[in-house]
Amino acid sequence: MSDSLVIIPTYNEKENITRMLDTVMALTPKRGKPFHVLVVDDGSPDGTGDLVREAQKAHEGRIHLLERSGKLGLGTAYIAGFKWGLEAGYDFLFEMDADFSHNPKDLERLREACMDGAGVAVGSRYTKGGGVSNWPWHRIAMSYGASLYVNAVLGLGVKDPTAGFKCYRAETLRTIRLDHIHFIGYAFQIEMKYNAKKLGFSIAEVPITFVDRELGTSKMSLNIFKEAFIGVLQMRRFDILPADATQPS
Repeated sequence: MSDSLVIIPTYNEKENITRMLDTVMALTPKRGKPFHVLVVDDGSPDGTGDLVREAQKAHEGRIHLLERSGKLGLGTAYIAGFKWGLEAGYDFLFEMDADFSHNPKDLERLREACMDGAGVAVGSRYTKGGGVSNWPWHRIAMSYGASLYVNAVLGLGVKDPTAGFKCYRAETLRTIRLDHIHFIGYAFQIEMKYNAKKLGFSIAEVPITFVDRELGTSKMSLNIFKEAFIGVLQMRRFDILPADATQPS
């Protein structure tokens, strides 16, 4: 069994998915075993799932496909992937986009941070050495402002709390009550980090350069930002307990 599973949610990613899978399969890590990939596809009508099945033939045993019936939200896709990966016995589980906004070459550095003790390693745009490329100034301002807002409300202490490129140790995901995660959009990324910190896991920030997608259509919308803004206020009221804890009566 490989020690690492990269979870990639997809919906209409035919322009990117084959190249992404080939790129991850070609990585030769200096530490740890080669990466496996689980694509969680939400019924893409463009044939994304068919392309994944073709890639499976060339990389038998390292590419996996979990198909769902429709667009059920980013958070639910990752949670389904986490449960699949934990059941399969992976030690490190990743979140990564299909569109190359996250550089697959950074997977090894994220894993090394978790190998060295972090409960979660975050691919951070706003820590020293990180950055963004091909974003308009207003989107940078919105993203950076959201980070300041999240830390002001939650005291998270993570420079890039909305980041979606991450590595989790399996222990971290087993401790988080995945069935009690409330949000499925932008706020999901914040809630997962907040849970990890509240449960005592360390969060390491690994500098990355985020590159805006060149092919395909962005899934970002105003509703996603609204969910995050309101959700951050709600998170302070949620009970955060380990997975094996019982709710107080």
